[in-house]
Amino acid sequence: MAALNLARLIAAASDTIAANAEELTALDQAIGDGDHGLNMKRGFEAVRAEAEAFSAKPLPDALKAIGTKLVMTVGGASGPLFGTLFLALGKEISAKPDRANLTAAFGKAIEAVAARGKSQIGQKTMLDVLQPVHDALLQGKTALEIADIADAAADATVPMKALRGRASFLGDRSIGHMDAGARSTALLVRTVAHSLGESA
Repeated sequence: MAALNLARLIAAASDTIAANAEELTALDQAIGDGDHGLNMKRGFEAVRAEAEAFSAKPLPDALKAIGTKLVMTVGGASGPLFGTLFLALGKEISAKPDRANLTAAFGKAIEAVAARGKSQIGQKTMLDVLQPVHDALLQGKTALEIADIADAAADATVPMKALRGRASFLGDRSIGHMDAGARSTALLVRTVAHSLGESA
């Protein structure tokens, strides 16, 4: 894997979320409570404010610290879910992960998110992006191929009926809208992919 500059990656992720916050808010206004963009922006800005401190830690500890910060600052349903993703990833990953370790750790993190959200694939959530990304890692896809897969997976939530979260209250009216959590997950996957490059 390419060398990881965590501080630079945190800055890139924060920039990406900020640049797309209005889109995420619009998506969430359609089938949620309309605060996803603002919440994610606030959370990643809080992480960015401590990027140097986080990047000085061993990778597992850094990821757990990021997860804790996201739980504390994102708010709503997304805070615990994105926080759990990073916390579980930090618990499973090694200080200098190879692809096999990253893939295994990511799989465990997805399981943790599913348990936290009491959800599964096909219910119009961030899991519908996370699982295809994990599958792509297992298949040996390149970083940029994985980014494209994440985008396609977010697009694939549009025709789904939401079965978990606030959007599930809308029933069939949730069909025809992209899930905001899936979109923000895809944005973050692409940011990581570009940061790691083709050797990730």
